[in-house]
Amino acid sequence: MGFPSKAPKMLALAGSLVICFLVSVAAAGNFYRNFDITWGDGRGKVLNGGQMLTLSLDRTSGSGFQSRNEYLFGKIDMQLKLVPGNSAGTVTAYYLSSQGPTHDEIDFEFLGNLSGDPYTLHTNVFSQGRGTGSNFHTYSILWNPQHIIFSVDGTPIRDFRNNEAKGVPFPKNQPMRIYSSLWNADNWATRGGLVKTDWSKAPFVASYSNFNANACVMSMGASSCEAKNGTPAGSSWMTQELDATSQERMRWVQKNYMIYNYCTDANRFPRGSLPSAPLLSFGIEAASVTCSCE
Repeated sequence: MGFPSKAPKMLALAGSLVICFLVSVAAAGNFYRNFDITWGDGRGKVLNGGQMLTLSLDRTSGSGFQSRNEYLFGKIDMQLKLVPGNSAGTVTAYYLSSQGPTHDEIDFEFLGNLSGDPYTLHTNVFSQGRGTGSNFHTYSILWNPQHIIFSVDGTPIRDFRNNEAKGVPFPKNQPMRIYSSLWNADNWATRGGLVKTDWSKAPFVASYSNFNANACVMSMGASSCEAKNGTPAGSSWMTQELDATSQERMRWVQKNYMIYNYCTDANRFPRGSLPSAPLLSFGIEAASVTCSCE
């Protein structure tokens, strides 16, 4: 995964959401200590003594970063302020990924839009093979052996369940790093490529803060959770699932803001032919949403 190489994976399945949530603040990590800026020739910057990181995009290049640690299960939070104003043609990706040709991947991907129009948020899970820009919002991934739960500002938007018993791959064996990147994709990202990037608005900037990872860190093939007998402090996420109230909140968001669900698109995906990489996407103003196929 990386920057433009992600684009072909995005040619699928869209929906839209417009909603506002309060920002919940997680304990802040330090971007100097936890991350490396991996590309962009100076367009990625760590600021405020390591409390904030920014990525920028101009006509020449975008930028990206990755975590120093690899994780196998955990709850990971990041506050992200997307490119404000006219972000058409840009893509901001925030995701977990392992390495290799059969890599696993858990994604938030934000497709920019014209000023006043909502972003489109894609949530993806690969196994084996008006206003968001003006504020920070907390994007969370809870990943345990049975569920991958995507949340925005504490509201669950998608619950991808482990359905290996039905032949659906589920990422649980390959440790993943955290990545994020900002790049130009105006050949497809906004209205199918009809709206191009307005380079007079460059540089485009996405900002990150309040990173927190309550997770199992992998090092030399060993898990920090195993070292603690599989029960790290605050590890309720290891067996967490959505309770009835959370499921109702998720259904409400999907009912009111989701405009496309590939799970029910029988014309495009006849029964039994759903894609192996379950992708869903939504338009967002201040936050976002997703669904899952049961």
